[in-house]
Amino acid sequence: MHIAPFDNENRPIVDVDDALVPLNYFNIVKLKAGERFRYAVPGYETCIVPATGTIDVTVGGQSYDALGTRTVDVWDGEPEGVYVPVGMTAEFTCLTDGAEIFIAGAKYDKVLEPFDVRVAELDKVQYGSDDTKTHRKIKHILGQQQADKVGRLLVSELFTVGQGGWSGFPSHKHDTDRLPDETRHDETYNFRFKPNYGSGVQMLQREDNKPGDAYHIMDGSTICLDKGYHPCCVLPGYEMYYFTILGGLSQRSLKQYFQPTHAAQLHTIPGIMDMVAKFK
Repeated sequence: MHIAPFDNENRPIVDVDDALVPLNYFNIVKLKAGERFRYAVPGYETCIVPATGTIDVTVGGQSYDALGTRTVDVWDGEPEGVYVPVGMTAEFTCLTDGAEIFIAGAKYDKVLEPFDVRVAELDKVQYGSDDTKTHRKIKHILGQQQADKVGRLLVSELFTVGQGGWSGFPSHKHDTDRLPDETRHDETYNFRFKPNYGSGVQMLQREDNKPGDAYHIMDGSTICLDKGYHPCCVLPGYEMYYFTILGGLSQRSLKQYFQPTHAAQLHTIPGIMDMVAKFK
């Protein structure tokens, strides 16, 4: 499902027990200097990630000062985040002229401990090639390095390398718990483009070799994925970014099932298996 860009007025874009992606939660909060935002999400663990701006965060009596390094846009520096345990109250205050903050969440039933993820603790991977039109890099905020601290939530940022090209290819899905072949993970994206008047296409093919759907994505578009194969692409001349939330039903580690029609191309894209291994 495509949710077109709109002013959500700091209210959840994907709320708890969403009809399509009940394992996910997503909010965008925009603040001016000195403004505060306070929230708690019962039944969901969450992660606070400034898209731009710098904030002070408090969670469960713990303080995490000066979170966020970016000013102009998501390309302007590295991401940082704070993990918020299930149902715990978090509050953050804007330190810069303005800030845009992503709140990512996944359904979970245990209360863990809060922690922060700074630039030095990011888990990065780059794969693909210009020749295969699949060159991109991924910055894991809650990734493999945080596996023992988090319940079901995976949070990352994905960037195309260069202008134009494809992401999420070879096409894969993760909508059914049937280990060892696949896990059920609901997924939510929020897209940005550089320049911001760029755009792209999100494909969604629910069955192999049968026609699916395509959504025209723009700067600020949100995509919710409950099932099906879901590659996306950006127009030539533009760069694409998407904030990625994955929530697992029975485990945190993601097991992707690659579309049989295109699975042979796994062997043509440099570094793709290293990428797959990081979603743990």
